[in-house]
Amino acid sequence: MPSASKWALLVLLAALFSSAASADKIQTLPVADIHPGMKGVVYTTFDGDQIEKVDLEVIGVLHNAIGPKLDVILVRLLGDKVARTGVVAGMSGSPVYIDGRLVGALALKLGSFTKEAIGGVTPIADMLEIEQAPATPAPEPKAPAATRLALPQAFAEEVASGSGEFLVPIDTPLVTTGLYPDTLARFGKEFSAWGMTAMAGGTAPSSPSDPDLKPGDMVGIDLIRGDLSISSGCTVTTVVDGRILACGHALFGFGSIQMPLSRAHVLMTLASAAASTKVITTGGTIGTLTEDRQTAVMGTLGAPPAMIPLNVTLDTPSEQKKYHFEVIESPQLTPALVAAAAYNGIIGSPAYGEGPMLQMDGAIDLKGHTPVQLEDLFVPVDPATPAAFYLATEVQSAFSRIYSNPYELPQIERIDLRVETLAERRSAEIDGAWIERTMVHPGETLDVKVLLRPYRGDPFIQSVPITIPAQTARGNLELVISDAEFLNRNVQSLASTSQGQLTSLEQLIQLLNRERHNDRLYATLLQPTPTVFVEDKEMPNVPASAISVLDQRQTSYGARLLWQSTAGQWSVPMHQVITGQHMLALTVK
Repeated sequence: MPSASKWALLVLLAALFSSAASADKIQTLPVADIHPGMKGVVYTTFDGDQIEKVDLEVIGVLHNAIGPKLDVILVRLLGDKVARTGVVAGMSGSPVYIDGRLVGALALKLGSFTKEAIGGVTPIADMLEIEQAPATPAPEPKAPAATRLALPQAFAEEVASGSGEFLVPIDTPLVTTGLYPDTLARFGKEFSAWGMTAMAGGTAPSSPSDPDLKPGDMVGIDLIRGDLSISSGCTVTTVVDGRILACGHALFGFGSIQMPLSRAHVLMTLASAAASTKVITTGGTIGTLTEDRQTAVMGTLGAPPAMIPLNVTLDTPSEQKKYHFEVIESPQLTPALVAAAAYNGIIGSPAYGEGPMLQMDGAIDLKGHTPVQLEDLFVPVDPATPAAFYLATEVQSAFSRIYSNPYELPQIERIDLRVETLAERRSAEIDGAWIERTMVHPGETLDVKVLLRPYRGDPFIQSVPITIPAQTARGNLELVISDAEFLNRNVQSLASTSQGQLTSLEQLIQLLNRERHNDRLYATLLQPTPTVFVEDKEMPNVPASAISVLDQRQTSYGARLLWQSTAGQWSVPMHQVITGQHMLALTVK
């Protein structure tokens, strides 16, 4: 039979949880009524789904700690368990009660390596204000720096902390399954910048009871699902009419969002002198995270939002592997998530090591727009970085450019990537170039010789025939022998990266699809005459009078000026990755 104390705890928990069934039944304690020395409790989960009570004592209130009228309640957690673990990653959002009234959510911890379990509580009044947050998405933020709250001297002395100790947000576990250590090493910094602590976790079968959340339970925020899963985890503070508040601080600080919520379970709490953490698994999806604000995150129970299907097919000489993922649609996170998933799928095949060279063919399907084509060859530039990393970061770059466009928020419908491993490394560097004569005539055909030095083997010469356009005016020209990257970065980029001067996302996609591929050798003839780009159309050799007219109407026409024109461009397929560049000077008679 349970002891009397256990029965009392069960009765108290039942009363607290039933009080969260309706907003009218929540009894809260305002910050003005909180004083040092008050006793209270915090409810959290250390093992399994068992919610436990931890005693605490109020140290004091830090007024205007994280902003005007945004206070923090400083508390000391008591008991043998927290004496061993301290404040644990994943504890963010654990509800704090004093005299049976909800005070807020445990959200901050006191630095690292502290012997006492000192935490900061976000007042419930500040958390509830999230319900009045604007429905429109917040402006795209930069990666947030961790909030650091310096303790006043009186509080620092009371908690026996050194002058260098600060209150910082409790780490949010980033639970991963199916993620290789190499993937985590290369992309982990993308997520640690957002205050996420990556750790191994797991997934659990969904259960009909998953949506039955109570304050003190854990929820997961799913970023990737499928053959790879990545989720973050927080503790639930309140559940009111199918609406939950959790974390007690921002997850990413993205404002209005749409991310799947899942039921999370605690396997164990790992105690550490540096940073204790909950080891968690995520179960079935239970709803949608809708708000990610400074003082809390909010979501609704029910159907989850749609995610972006991502299919990766890896062809090797011995087998074909297919991977399927679903990724959240987030301008800030989707590029890195897609890159990590693609990289993880490629290196996961045992046959991947058979060839150091990769060929990618793929597409990003957008609602109402032309697909973005993803095609290129990749070789490792240095022994420490595999070709798969360059492939993944090129995909990430394409997504970043799509999402950073100023015209409209794109709706990604599907991503398909096919990657083929090639049994040998085929690459060559441009070592020099020459022509028989530098004095040329309009309409004349020249044979440009390019010296290429392969990865292994003897240097060889490749001919690139070019024809000086018949309408070319007298004067000096520059012939650029180069790889695709140089042109994309230094020639086309002068026109294509001025995204704010285009007029639509479709024009940006067309420019992206026109970028060169690095398995070709390019010869580009440049002349010192202006080129005007109107929308996605290129107008070389524009007279000064036309430039003056377009300049007066630049906004309406979306025109931009480049003080150099491409007189001609030629290329030859090389079936290997070409790197480098060489310049030749020509004079037209």
